Amino acid sequence: MAGIYLIADVGATNARFALLGGKGDVECVRVLACADYPLIEDAIEAYLGEGPSLVKLRTRRLQAAALAIAGPVTGERVALTNHPWSFSIGHLRRRLAVDRLLVVNDFTAIAGAIPYLKAHERSAVGGGSPVSGAPIGVLGPGSGLGISGLVPTGNHWLALSGEGGHATMAPATARESIVLDHMRRRFNHVSAERVLSGQGLINLYETLAEIDGVPTASYAPAQITDPEIGEREPYCREAIDMFCAMLGTIAGNLALTLGARGGIYLAGGIVPKLGPRFTASKFRERFEDKGRMRPFLASIPTYVITHPFAAFLGLAKLLSEKATLIPDINCIISRRT
Repeated sequence: MAGIYLIADVGATNARFALLGGKGDVECVRVLACADYPLIEDAIEAYLGEGPSLVKLRTRRLQAAALAIAGPVTGERVALTNHPWSFSIGHLRRRLAVDRLLVVNDFTAIAGAIPYLKAHERSAVGGGSPVSGAPIGVLGPGSGLGISGLVPTGNHWLALSGEGGHATMAPATARESIVLDHMRRRFNHVSAERVLSGQGLINLYETLAEIDGVPTASYAPAQITDPEIGEREPYCREAIDMFCAMLGTIAGNLALTLGARGGIYLAGGIVPKLGPRFTASKFRERFEDKGRMRPFLASIPTYVITHPFAAFLGLAKLLSEKATLIPDINCIISRRT
């Protein structure tokens, strides 16, 4: 009986599952709400036990699995940063009865997908041209803020895994200074994730209105980004504008830190949904606004990833024997002994 692989992109809001066939085809994609399941094991078993995935497993054995997790992966015990789920890698492998279980940070998986994206699976924002073989930066706001990168090493790529989303957010305008000063009274430390995430949109909207003494509504992130609501809610519009500009600041910092002349790629669930509003925002202006380093940054392209399941592509390459991606130290593999 031919083997089949489980791949999953597990965020704080949704867990995305698929099966990977022997030819590398992604099949049976399904998205489950994390809040509906007490444990990650419950979500996995719900996916495997229903619909097309169950039919596939009746004819092909589940041989291996790879999970991209929205949290640090530094040892046997893994916990999501913005969701209560945690698990033991070895225990989960035994429960799934697979020969091999690979667990990586979610943005390590997305970074691993970058070399394999097709032209139509990314959209350029601004100018610049990529330098072949140069480092690449990856970041993306969703439930949190993920940051990663790809560094060339010989004929391979090294995918980085870190927690750059929790680096301190710095202001670039007087209005941003007031906003961050105000937020520090509430959070003490204001990380980039405090403003560049779904909750970050809420924080920006509420803080901007509070500074001006204006009552706020109980908006969810999707409502703040809704163009119709934005038409009548100036603080929603300002929150989006500040969000895009601040994302440009962080993206520029990442490009300078990595020397990312191969480009900066934006992932996550928020930016792709902004569409033309993001392209017309101050993201690219702020990205380049680094004083005497402006010419260096102006030469670096920035892209929005439009592939709906980029992490799946990275996980598939990690599982493939022909992958040219070297997992870094924060890639944990449990094998049957």
